[in-house]
Amino acid sequence: MNMKGISEQDVSFEDKFGNKGAKILKPTTEAEISEIISEADEENINVTIESGGTKRGYGGVKTAYDWTLSLSDYKGVVEHNVGDMTVTVRAGTTIADLQDFLRQHNQMVSIDPDWPDQATIGGVISSNESGCKRLKYGSARDLVIGLRVVYPNGEIIRTGAKVVKNVAGYDMNKLFIGAMGTLGVITEITMKLRPIPKYESLVQVSVPKEKSDELKTLAVSIQDSVIEPVSLELVNPSLSKKLMGREEYMLLIAFEDVEKSVHFQEEWMENHRPQGSFIEVIRQDKAREFWRTFSALAPNSLQDEQSASTQVILKIGSKNMDVFKIMKDSESISSSVSIEAHGGMGHGISQYTLTGEEAEVLKAIRELRNVAESKKGYAIGKHLPYKLRKEVGAWGEKTPSFFLFQGIKQKVDPRNTLNHQRFIGGI
Repeated sequence: MNMKGISEQDVSFEDKFGNKGAKILKPTTEAEISEIISEADEENINVTIESGGTKRGYGGVKTAYDWTLSLSDYKGVVEHNVGDMTVTVRAGTTIADLQDFLRQHNQMVSIDPDWPDQATIGGVISSNESGCKRLKYGSARDLVIGLRVVYPNGEIIRTGAKVVKNVAGYDMNKLFIGAMGTLGVITEITMKLRPIPKYESLVQVSVPKEKSDELKTLAVSIQDSVIEPVSLELVNPSLSKKLMGREEYMLLIAFEDVEKSVHFQEEWMENHRPQGSFIEVIRQDKAREFWRTFSALAPNSLQDEQSASTQVILKIGSKNMDVFKIMKDSESISSSVSIEAHGGMGHGISQYTLTGEEAEVLKAIRELRNVAESKKGYAIGKHLPYKLRKEVGAWGEKTPSFFLFQGIKQKVDPRNTLNHQRFIGGI
């Protein structure tokens, strides 16, 4: 391939995560992206897509592709409508850079994924990522109002609109959000924004292991009350010890509002916390620093390449109150595997980081998946070395609705040009 102005780089396949092309192409314009994809489709060249590269351990049973389409040089804000509180941004823009830009206008995009300095908005949208503050702000899917997408044949389409109030036609955005780049290359994302909260705090309530039921009772009380936390995150003792030096179960209850409202909610927490529990309140800069530290705890494929031990992340979805039961059941899993876990008691999404010897980690993955599925939930691999993805599968068993995904993929990308075998069921 010889396209003027497009950066090319030959690479080696000797890595632990796969999802990598023999040649990396770095376009800087949407037209170049379209040209690359259309040529690949015509020549039966398979392409993997990445931006920051933090998610190469997320899905996929294919070690190597012909090309990697990197959007790392395709970045920047395209349009920002301050009055309408919307922004259109290129896919290769990191979350941190986007938030820094919006902060100048006292606005923010309300997502809090891991590794915001490295993760890009394109990757976050393609995997439908979210963080602890999903309780109030939702997932990436809830923020998107419009996309520009390059189809496998090179055609450029627009979905949704650049205004928040849009009710015309089908919501095509949701077809591409979370599809792991298997249906098209997302080049631009238009999202609704929020004002930066005037005041924020984080209330940390912890209890010894033998009193963990009291935190579950507290979580129920919070959700039945008048207060409106941004996060209601349950943390297991291993992760609590790393964060706070206390090997106890802990709830992270965040508040973002005007100062008077935040203090009222803090007082409610003080009055309703379990007897004998430990409570600490941190505010403003200290609260923000805590969340920055929290976002960098989990491994990713950029900083885990040379790790001696096996590290994996499981994303577990369940009924919100089953988060507690699954976390308690995880205590019985092999003591030779370190498990650092947190889960949303309001939305039911949990994240488990497992570290240890490969065989023991593999066993723990299967046990955790069985626990989640016994509660009619699921466990998918967000970060798995290629070898383990082949062993246990990133997505678990095919669901009865799999034929719908398969049909859409066949219609949109019949030659399997884009991210082949990256998504559910190897599509």
